[in-house]
Amino acid sequence: MAIDSVLKFFLPKDKVFYNLFEEVATTLVEMGNVFKKAIHETDISKRNVILKLLEGYEQKNDEITHKIFVELGLNFITPFDREDIHYLATSLDDIADFIWGASKRIINYNIDDQYNTLPAFAEIIVKSIHSINTSVYGLRNMRDLKSTIEACILINSLENAADDLLDSTMLKLFSANITAVELIKQKDIYQMLETVTDKCEDAANVVESIIIKYS
Repeated sequence: MAIDSVLKFFLPKDKVFYNLFEEVATTLVEMGNVFKKAIHETDISKRNVILKLLEGYEQKNDEITHKIFVELGLNFITPFDREDIHYLATSLDDIADFIWGASKRIINYNIDDQYNTLPAFAEIIVKSIHSINTSVYGLRNMRDLKSTIEACILINSLENAADDLLDSTMLKLFSANITAVELIKQKDIYQMLETVTDKCEDAANVVESIIIKYS
């Protein structure tokens, strides 16, 4: 039997889930930081190279999410409701999926981000993901509920800011002298980035639900 299998056998099942969720949260922070770095890169070719790195992070999170679902199927006893585990895992995975999806469109569409909407979204997303990280790590012991709840509240506030950013940008675009194709491309990217913050809010809502049930 491989050493990692032996260690896993003796590892309490609640810790298995916490470890996997924390690994996902850490990977999301790395994705957010890479995305922000890429958006602030002025050389388009270099920016695209950095954005393509996000595919690896997205695939890594897919693998961890799969492990969570496998553990969910194998273990009768879980640290909190099975539905909450499934919903939290799905929400966190969606964050990675939409970041990578938006990144692919930025690479392929080569838009003219004349209102600097991309850096603004990158800033909101990074803050949201760091708050997700705080809230997920707070689940293990639930000793600092104040910080965990504050992180969830901040995520909700950031989602509202992303909504406002999308609305204001679309108003500007509809009034601008751009082609219909360019409008559609930009709308697609910005809506996908706003969805990233929606998924962060979904994950925060699950964390809040878990806290209410088990704190």
